[in-house]
Amino acid sequence: MNVYHTIDKESVAEFKDRGSKFLAYAFPIQSADDFKKRLKALKEEHPKAVHHCFAYRLGTDGTAFRSNDDGEPSGSAGKPILGQLDSKQLTNAAVVVVRYFGGTLLGAPGLINAYKTATSLALQITPIIERPVLVHYELQFDYTLMNDAMLVVKRFGCTVIHSEAQLFCRMVIGVPKAEEEACINKLSDLHGVEVRKVPA
Repeated sequence: MNVYHTIDKESVAEFKDRGSKFLAYAFPIQSADDFKKRLKALKEEHPKAVHHCFAYRLGTDGTAFRSNDDGEPSGSAGKPILGQLDSKQLTNAAVVVVRYFGGTLLGAPGLINAYKTATSLALQITPIIERPVLVHYELQFDYTLMNDAMLVVKRFGCTVIHSEAQLFCRMVIGVPKAEEEACINKLSDLHGVEVRKVPA
């Protein structure tokens, strides 16, 4: 897996069924904290809503995920939302569906359909983008080697995550997985540049 799919901007879609209104908010996240902040804001924005159900998936291996029914019958909200994220193979993405109750009970099949449809509509209107999976490396070198190091970093499309430039420089870069071997070989060839793999 050299690339992953995500969304880069928020979208909102609405679905109605028998008086109940379902507002689905799809948005990109980088961490569980990002998600918590957005969920808190949505709860403040919709204080009269009866449920704020959600699902998200994080990380390029997709192993970090959560779904929550927020008081709806078990498995009728969070799972269908997560199912839509997974059907599009998205990660670093979240969907919160805000429900305003319309007076008629929809039953589990009706709820599953409503949460699934609202999520699907929101994901249809936000562009899905492909991003490279990045492997993190720490570089340490003398300031005089900055230009040489940056030439390699740019050539292989690396992302500079953190940089400290004094007389002695330290930099953390994200190397696209597809270019990892070639890029690290080039950096290692630079005399005086120390290269060390670090956890993402």
